Amino acid sequence: MNRLSYPQKFTLIGFLFAIPLTLVMYLLISEINSRVDFAQKEIYGNEYLRRLRQLREYIPKLQLLNYPNQRLNPSLSNSEFRTDLKAKIDHKFQAIANTDSQLGNTLISSKNFNNIYQDWHNFKLRHSHWSLETYDFFYQRLATDIDRLSARVGDTSNLILDPDLDTYYLMDATLLKLPEIQKILSEIRLISQIKNLRSDATPEERAKLITLAGKLREINQDLAINMEVGFSNNPHGNLIPKLREYLTNFNSVVEQLTEQLDKLIKPTALVEYSAYLDGSDRVLNYSFELWDKTIKELDFLLQKRIDSFVAKKRIISIVVLITLAIVIYLFVSFYRSVMQTVFVLDEAAKKMASGNLDHKIILDNRDELGQVVGAFNKIADALVGANQEITVLNDRLKAENMRMSAELDVTRKIQQMLLPKDLELNEVVGLDIAGFMEAAEEVGGDYYDVLQHKGRVKIGIGDVTGHGLESGVLMIMVQTAVRTLLAYNEPDPVRFLSAINSVIYDNVQRMKCDKNASLALLDYEEGMLKLSGQHEEMIVVRCNGCVERFDTIDLGFPIGLDVDIAEFVAEKIVHLHSGDVVVLYTDGITEAKNMDKLLYGLDRLIEVIKIHWQRSAAEIRHAVIKDVRSHIGEQKVFDDITLLVLKQK
Repeated sequence: MNRLSYPQKFTLIGFLFAIPLTLVMYLLISEINSRVDFAQKEIYGNEYLRRLRQLREYIPKLQLLNYPNQRLNPSLSNSEFRTDLKAKIDHKFQAIANTDSQLGNTLISSKNFNNIYQDWHNFKLRHSHWSLETYDFFYQRLATDIDRLSARVGDTSNLILDPDLDTYYLMDATLLKLPEIQKILSEIRLISQIKNLRSDATPEERAKLITLAGKLREINQDLAINMEVGFSNNPHGNLIPKLREYLTNFNSVVEQLTEQLDKLIKPTALVEYSAYLDGSDRVLNYSFELWDKTIKELDFLLQKRIDSFVAKKRIISIVVLITLAIVIYLFVSFYRSVMQTVFVLDEAAKKMASGNLDHKIILDNRDELGQVVGAFNKIADALVGANQEITVLNDRLKAENMRMSAELDVTRKIQQMLLPKDLELNEVVGLDIAGFMEAAEEVGGDYYDVLQHKGRVKIGIGDVTGHGLESGVLMIMVQTAVRTLLAYNEPDPVRFLSAINSVIYDNVQRMKCDKNASLALLDYEEGMLKLSGQHEEMIVVRCNGCVERFDTIDLGFPIGLDVDIAEFVAEKIVHLHSGDVVVLYTDGITEAKNMDKLLYGLDRLIEVIKIHWQRSAAEIRHAVIKDVRSHIGEQKVFDDITLLVLKQK
């Protein structure tokens, strides 16, 4: 956080505040919307059930016309009444079809409706050839299919899952209880009409009517109890004044009809089935009237629920927006207060930097920023008294920096002077050699050298830990030790590296620093390389393009880290043929990073060498360094870069 500016901090805080607020708002609004959708789907279900309600009324009447009875409409003949009913049913089927085209996908009702509609078309085309039993079977199947469609609508429209007691029991009445009562009443009417044509009914027919009466009484009682529960749990208070009278009247006429049907228990009772027919007609009319009133009030309550949810959503949105506005106001005010103090401090700091140490800040702040301003003023007072002392110290620091810069410059020049020159490299018999070294700072810790003495060629490459003055001095020590031992014709790699290690270890201890160095030495003579010492891998590209890698981890030990390394030193012999290329490098190449912190890597180095191995050593060196610089780009160079290319002539 301390690395962020105040605008960035305020933006971050605002963002972190906005995330949970947005999430909570989203969850609340989503929950409210889901409840609105839930209730709206129930309204869709009611709309569909209204269309089915007319079929429940007309189709049983059409079935009754199979049995002569002028009570239904004395002003019309049986044929005329049948034609009128068919036209009404056709009209209702068309209305349901229109509703299903709008709501079928939502309520998943189209398949059930299409089955019923197809049966109706088949009936109109073929009924003239049907027997009475076929008629009755068709009407029973049509009534069953209507019940299934009604149940499907109730399930898919959420009506059956309604969460509130008042609306749940209204749904129970319109979807379950009243349709079941209407079905029972239609059966009573049918049996009554059939028996009215004969002198008496069989015991089985009496038992059927008694059973229907029992079911009718049971459902009527359940309906009354459930509706009373709905009335007592109706917060809007619309059910009792709108439905109580219709419910009471309906319950009463049902009781009257069931009391009449109870007389059938006595086998000797004289039965007027026309009275049952009239009674069932009257109860059926009351049931449809109660159904219409109930579903109207159910729609009213569902719409009230939707309006309540919408109002809640509006209130939540308003409260959140007001809260957000207050937070934004406080946020902006606090930000302006902070930035004003920061601006004043910045201006005062600029004046102090220009030499005006008498400038003080006056702000009417009583918060922590006011304490910062007070501390700033105290610093300004202290700086006024210390200005002369600081000036003296500053002059001393400048002198010290100039001295150190001069020392570093001298060390860097010495280091560059000690590197092998192109003329020396060209004089090496049998090898084409090209070298490169670039320090990460003014003085590097990398080392490479190519030396000839009495026909022997000694090639060395190393890397002192870190970089700067100490690393550069240690590198010079290593180079001097190597030259000294070569001058004394020391051929044994164990004694050679042990002697260098002894000198460097003693000097490191004297310097009281924690530096050490990797160092690999190669003795070359007539196409044969003897490799010893621990450093990075040595890469060899053969004249046929094959790549060989030689790990040096088991050939030595870091120089200056331990007093004796003799037991760790070993030697590896590599034979070179004409055109073979040997590449030595320091980790400044393989661990070079680009702006995305991606390392250059050994694999990429090998690929570049494989592409250019047929060229001269200088051209291979140029290709590698160019590719490394391309990889680094604008990134800072963190380590010394050293490369040595040998090619067998």
